[in-house]
Amino acid sequence: MFVKRKSQVWITIICIMLGVILTAQLRTQAGMRQEIPTKRIEEMASLLKQAESERDALRAQVHKLQAQVDEAVNQGKGLSSVKKDLEHARAAAGLTELQGPGLVITLNDSTRVAQAGQDPNLFLIHDEDLLKLVNELKAAGAEAITVNEQRVVASTEIRCAGPTISVNNNRISPPYVIQAIGDPAGLESALKMRGGIIETMQFWGIQVQIEKREQIQLSAYVGSHAFQFAQPVDKEGEK
Repeated sequence: MFVKRKSQVWITIICIMLGVILTAQLRTQAGMRQEIPTKRIEEMASLLKQAESERDALRAQVHKLQAQVDEAVNQGKGLSSVKKDLEHARAAAGLTELQGPGLVITLNDSTRVAQAGQDPNLFLIHDEDLLKLVNELKAAGAEAITVNEQRVVASTEIRCAGPTISVNNNRISPPYVIQAIGDPAGLESALKMRGGIIETMQFWGIQVQIEKREQIQLSAYVGSHAFQFAQPVDKEGEK
């Protein structure tokens, strides 16, 4: 009887211990179930915060790059304007080939034989004839001129060089071909005016041929533009 009661006591104790263990295990599992979602939420929140920070940084970088692009575009517009001005300056200085409508004038010495008492030089083309012709074209609005492929620029000389004529320190001889870009009708009208250079040359039998062209191409000046004495004026220093 005593042994039976003792066994029941031990069984009761064991059951109580098992109950305590099971209860503790269930509480632990429940705590783990609650802990896992909490950690996950914290991790997600941390990742979200990090993503938002990266987004803000990228937005700031985009704004910065856009500002740089806008600045580059504005500078590009300025450079484009400077480049355009430079191209115009080079064209005006004769440093670039040009094309456009204009006139082609071909001159050759007279085939007449000088009569007794006449000066035979009157039947020949001289440097002053070319100079007057070039000046007339300039006055009529010619934008670019060549004489036997020599581009006429500010430093161009047209002078007598023995039996030839010197243009840009290059000797040329007949036939003389003068090409001028401009309004063909206006240029031709200026050359053919009464008492003008063409009428005077034709009076002495100088052969003159004038052609209006829709398109001619003029070569660039190939000489030197070095300045030894002339210097640009410092306008800032004048103020």
